[in-house]
Amino acid sequence: MTDRALTLDRKLPDGLVSEVASMGSRPVTADFSILVEELKLRFESSLDAVLLYGSCLRSQEIGDGVVDFYTVVDNYSNAYQEHYLRYFNAWLPPNVFYLEVSTQKKTFRAKYAVISMAEFEKGNQYWFHSYLWARFAQPVRLLYVRNETVRQRIYNSLAHAVVAFLGPTIKALGPCVVTAEEIWVKGLTLTYAAELRPERESRARQLTELNLDDYEHLTEHALPVLVGMLEKLPQEPQGRGVYYRCLVDEAECRSSLRRWWLRRFQGRILSVLRLTKATFTFRDCIDYAAWKIERHTGVSIEVTPRLRRHPVLFGCKVFWKLFRRGVLR
Repeated sequence: MTDRALTLDRKLPDGLVSEVASMGSRPVTADFSILVEELKLRFESSLDAVLLYGSCLRSQEIGDGVVDFYTVVDNYSNAYQEHYLRYFNAWLPPNVFYLEVSTQKKTFRAKYAVISMAEFEKGNQYWFHSYLWARFAQPVRLLYVRNETVRQRIYNSLAHAVVAFLGPTIKALGPCVVTAEEIWVKGLTLTYAAELRPERESRARQLTELNLDDYEHLTEHALPVLVGMLEKLPQEPQGRGVYYRCLVDEAECRSSLRRWWLRRFQGRILSVLRLTKATFTFRDCIDYAAWKIERHTGVSIEVTPRLRRHPVLFGCKVFWKLFRRGVLR
């Protein structure tokens, strides 16, 4: 069975949908609502949903960071007046923008990705590359939703993302006995490698440990759709936690690892294209990229006037140097 067939042929378990719905509805601090209200004003009737993910969700506060949102719209024609933004978003979703809201006490900052509901559902269920389903298999919060119909579509899509994440990950492990923690560490490591990302190799394990209870529950609830690939052991070895057996042979494992190599190659190209596109949509994208690289790796990037004037030309040169040094993987 191919990774695509896994998402197409099997009905989502009700328990999995309920679990992602429970996770998505957990409360967050009131500060996030200030940014959400601004997004509602920007997109008005085209806005279907706003999802929170990333480091500010994990810390449960905005602080001095940049909040990560995904903004789901009904379609790009309603979302934008500018024709070029509609084209960019349809050609290579999502578009990414910068948002800044100042109050009497503080300034709140966010970057928000824009994607249509149709592409959001397609990306979490059918895309070969892990760009979307790797993000949304992880914990998120649904901060705004248009109505109950959209809410159910969002939660179904998040459940599909979990299945899309677990299937290729389990196949890449090959025949073995593992814990849910080991499955998710492997999956996050593979998906990070499929993009140009500055995170250190230990980042996948750190993130898994932070949300381990959630990942264990998601794995348990996804079991009905992973029949023939993963089974829960009836007796736990040495009585330490829950263990699973990967029912994957060596040939299937090798085939899965080849697909992950293709995702890695594809991801290099897509990352460069998305970064290039962001120079037209993301204000101060060069400063943000330099800040994020230094935050995750400790490597400082000098943002020169020449780099600001020609971010595509000289930005590619900088990223190539970082890639050769192993800062980006």
